[in-house]
Amino acid sequence: MMSAADGTNLLAAAKLGKFQDFAKLLTWLERSPAEEILQVGELYGPRRAAFRLGITGPPGAGKSTLVAALIESYSQLGLRVGVMAVDPSSPFSQGAVLGDRIRYKEHWLKSNVFIRSLGTRGSLGGLSGAAYFMARAFDVCSFDVLLLETVGVGQTELDVLHVADQVCVVLVPESGDSIQAMKAGLMEIANVFVVNKGDRPGADALKREIEASIHDASAPEAIEVFKCVATDAAGVPELMQHLEILRGQSASLANRTDPVRLRFEARAYLRRQWEMSLDTRLAGVQTPADVRRLLLNV
Repeated sequence: MMSAADGTNLLAAAKLGKFQDFAKLLTWLERSPAEEILQVGELYGPRRAAFRLGITGPPGAGKSTLVAALIESYSQLGLRVGVMAVDPSSPFSQGAVLGDRIRYKEHWLKSNVFIRSLGTRGSLGGLSGAAYFMARAFDVCSFDVLLLETVGVGQTELDVLHVADQVCVVLVPESGDSIQAMKAGLMEIANVFVVNKGDRPGADALKREIEASIHDASAPEAIEVFKCVATDAAGVPELMQHLEILRGQSASLANRTDPVRLRFEARAYLRRQWEMSLDTRLAGVQTPADVRRLLLNV
């Protein structure tokens, strides 16, 4: 296993701008124990911070297609864009099941766009502990924007709230009972709503329903609702105009030291360390007697 010194060297190389070195750094962050990573102090003292935009919503809402459209828009602005696409982990390899990200294929070779898929590693909150470390690497390596696409939203998949600076919730007309979906936490985490596949029947009704729900909830901040057709970028310019306003207003650097966020980050690290320790202990279980001995020494 690589040491903290190796991580420091990888970070120094990644800061020079080569994506190959940055990819190696992310791999080290994903595989190394927290006590090694935390010795790389620069991760916790960035001079600038990328604007983190979380993209979440139910499966099939078109999140990947919308992210692809946003990559294109940010890229056209000349910004350095990172993408972390969080997928369900394979129960066998623990790798990201949808790691190929076919919808991003036209962006893979762009010199200002870096895309990384990673698995949830069984995390109930939708993000593995490594995701927090990896997101910090995008800050230190001078990315302007980091798009965080989650597996899908639900009662236990709201970790993105504590990682992203702003959260965009994507819904479609056929998502089902939209109000029931909002009860799963959407209203509480969203800064922006997108009704995707807006050319389908029911899109306008869903948009009005969300707007009415926002009004009824007396949201402390203005929450905008946009209707888009991400496959042909319809409505994306209007969404981008609003996202640029949010990026200009975002306290991204201050968020990196926000106590509430740091507590959730620390919890993810502790959970990750416990899971790694558990895997090590389970590797020695070969017989029923091993199970008994393990349980009696918990």
